[in-house]
Amino acid sequence: MTELVLVRHGETAWHAENRYAGSSDVHLTEKGAEQGRELARWAAKNGEFAAVFCSPLSRCRRTAEPAAEATGLPLRREPRLREVHFGDGEGMTAEEMRRSFGDRLAAFHRDPAGSPLPGGESPAAAAERGVAALRDIAAAHPDGRVLAVSHNTLIRLVLCSVLGLPLSEYRRTFPELGNTAPTILRLREGRWSLIRFNAPLC
Repeated sequence: MTELVLVRHGETAWHAENRYAGSSDVHLTEKGAEQGRELARWAAKNGEFAAVFCSPLSRCRRTAEPAAEATGLPLRREPRLREVHFGDGEGMTAEEMRRSFGDRLAAFHRDPAGSPLPGGESPAAAAERGVAALRDIAAAHPDGRVLAVSHNTLIRLVLCSVLGLPLSEYRRTFPELGNTAPTILRLREGRWSLIRFNAPLC
């Protein structure tokens, strides 16, 4: 059995305006950096980890670095853990998207998996790469506990995929994922279990 602790990165400079960061490399705020340090303290006292992985984007790397240092493990970058690319919506607020391509935004809200934002990545493809990354990580650590720092939308898509839920429901089923709040999955003999979702660090 492998236990995978999935964590969304810390707060970024675009959080206050609720801008869609996607694959844009947005930096952490000081609060986000402190959230990374809190994650490190939690990781150091909550069981032994076999590995620490992160998305290659700097907001994940900076969130994960203190935890890797606190656990004495190298930080491994996994490109498939990067956030979904939001195409023309990158860097925009919902109101800015409404003014620029309101019909497409409305379609996205009705079915975010079937109607991605203009120029955006297919959510199904993103979920597939995310699940493949976690399966490979689990295969490399078949009896271990792994910390993986990733992104809001990708984590929710992965959860829907492994739990057999429609991808189109990821925004409704998992409406909120807090910064550095652990979500824990277990993979045993090819079968997934959700142990904890969006839990506070404690």
